Amino acid sequence: MASYVSVPRDLTKVKDKVAFNLTKRQLICFSIAVAMGLPTFFLVKGFATVTVASMVMMIVMMPLFFFAMYESNGQTLDVIIQHFVQATFIRPKVRPYKTDNYYAALMRQKQLEKEVEALVLEKEKSGQRGHKKG
Repeated sequence: MASYVSVPRDLTKVKDKVAFNLTKRQLICFSIAVAMGLPTFFLVKGFATVTVASMVMMIVMMPLFFFAMYESNGQTLDVIIQHFVQATFIRPKVRPYKTDNYYAALMRQKQLEKEVEALVLEKEKSGQRGHKKG
């Protein structure tokens, strides 16, 4: 019997696997989690039971597992957290929506043209008074 392998249509979503069918990001996060979790386990095991030590180790390692595995709409957890921090703390809360009303722009232009015409007429009147034909 022939076995079939499904090939995704969008190849941009396919990630390169480095080792153990894990991406480079996952390998780095898992190794950091192990580097933080094992010492925590052995330190806590010295004054608590093994069950408590393993629970504390899991609590220490879980955030790194989330950073390695969670992805929503093509964005990893650190990108999502960065967007949340920017929207909540860095950017201003009130962002007024200002439009450039086309009608208002035309009215401003017409007002400016009237002012220019008034200045030109005033200049012409003062110029005619100064010149005498003779």
